[in-house]
Amino acid sequence: MHNGIIENHEVLREKLEARGYVFASQTDTEVIAHLVDLHYEGDLFDAVKRAALELKGAYAIAVFCRDEPHRVVGARLGSPLVLGVGDGETFLASDAMALAGVTERIVYLDEGDVADLQLGRHWIEHRIDGSDRYQRVEREVRRVPAWTGAAELGPYRHYMQKEIFEQPRAIADTLEGVEGITPDLFGDRAHRVFGEVDSVLILACGTSYYAGMTAKLWLEAIARIPTQVEIASEYRYRESVPNPKTLVVTISQSGETADTLAALKHARSLGMERTLTICNVATSAMVRECMLAYVTRAGVEIGVASTKAFTTQLAALFLLALALAQVRGRLTDADEEKYLKAMRHLPVALQAALALEPQIIAWAQAFAGKQHALFLGRGLHYPIALEGALKLKEISYIHAEAYPAGELKHGPLALVDAEMPVVAIAPNDALLEKLKSNLQEVRARGGELYVVADIDSRLQAAEGLHVIRLPEHAGMLSPIVHVVPLQLLAYHAAVIRGTDVDKPRNLAKSVTVE
Repeated sequence: MHNGIIENHEVLREKLEARGYVFASQTDTEVIAHLVDLHYEGDLFDAVKRAALELKGAYAIAVFCRDEPHRVVGARLGSPLVLGVGDGETFLASDAMALAGVTERIVYLDEGDVADLQLGRHWIEHRIDGSDRYQRVEREVRRVPAWTGAAELGPYRHYMQKEIFEQPRAIADTLEGVEGITPDLFGDRAHRVFGEVDSVLILACGTSYYAGMTAKLWLEAIARIPTQVEIASEYRYRESVPNPKTLVVTISQSGETADTLAALKHARSLGMERTLTICNVATSAMVRECMLAYVTRAGVEIGVASTKAFTTQLAALFLLALALAQVRGRLTDADEEKYLKAMRHLPVALQAALALEPQIIAWAQAFAGKQHALFLGRGLHYPIALEGALKLKEISYIHAEAYPAGELKHGPLALVDAEMPVVAIAPNDALLEKLKSNLQEVRARGGELYVVADIDSRLQAAEGLHVIRLPEHAGMLSPIVHVVPLQLLAYHAAVIRGTDVDKPRNLAKSVTVE
């Protein structure tokens, strides 16, 4: 079994074919299997160690041998791999969450480790840097909190539904102990580090990237610090201009996302050593690799489509904006009190948003028969429109796109007709009137509009215009509240269409491959 990419697989394939090996596929994974077989002389552990010396690229592998059914050998380089220690049993997984309910005792393997697993025992050897030799090492067995209870569905139909409804508690837990705004929330060295930086670089993938896009707007508006957001899978493959005084922020639910870890290492190789992660797993590689961290407390998230991990990331990133603003002298006592009060109110605001579920189910029934959808947002809510579109396509397989509403007339308007539902996020903020004119463009072309508005946004339902009103406006924190109806819309549309909500096709929960 193999996660990762073997970069020299073609060279190895030629070598193995010359030795008489016949390949049944074009995969780089098959190269590993034949290479281990080439080196096998009755000891699987030794064969994997010797094979690993020839592999270039990123891999986490688990190797089984018919002649030695009592053992499994694992090796890692560039892709995460953990070892689970049970009672008389031992496990390999790419993420500790995969062992939820099986064991709490986890060993995180280091780069270059090879592990020999047998019943109730294991050995680990580490490749000595720059050599072809290995030495025996001991790795700490960490106790990861038991997730068995959290992994039970209870009254919910799917884990995603359960996790959407857990968001008020997840936000409350993530903010627990935050009595005031201080850099120390992010680590003992945070006050010094925050005082030394003059810009922020955010690296993330997927839903976490949209959290980063929202954070950029908060960081620049509140802390007045220039912020750049990069898709982690693209960042290390382009020429960039490094700034040693940049705070590099990674965002990851699992803390094992291969692209984000690789981007982090690339940033550090360019001389940007001041690093911070927003992550949901305290024992993850991301937390271990970064100088500073804020560990969200979303609890275990089993559904592949992230929900509570996203909203808790946003809460942590808002705290980061406030902490940097404080260090930079841009957070008054009155502002601090106002923002803290708003954050403490978030669980109540989220409960009110969840109470809109019956109205959203009615929307979902209309969406379920469509093949395409368009999402619109402005300002802070453009990233939330992106997230809403991602959720819909991830689990319902309805093609969805998101645009800043002001871009509608620059191309996407050509798509609008009665078969293209348009979802708009319309909080009562400074951009509301601009958004209304964008929505009128949709209605004028026969488009069906679905608007998530605030109670006082003065948008009235009419033919072709469906409005759901959130009971209050959450101000700067509005993105955290407005995303909830979009999560519910995607969930119920998927349920009606009969897709596998928690395990959508072709996707994985923890993306540990490039």
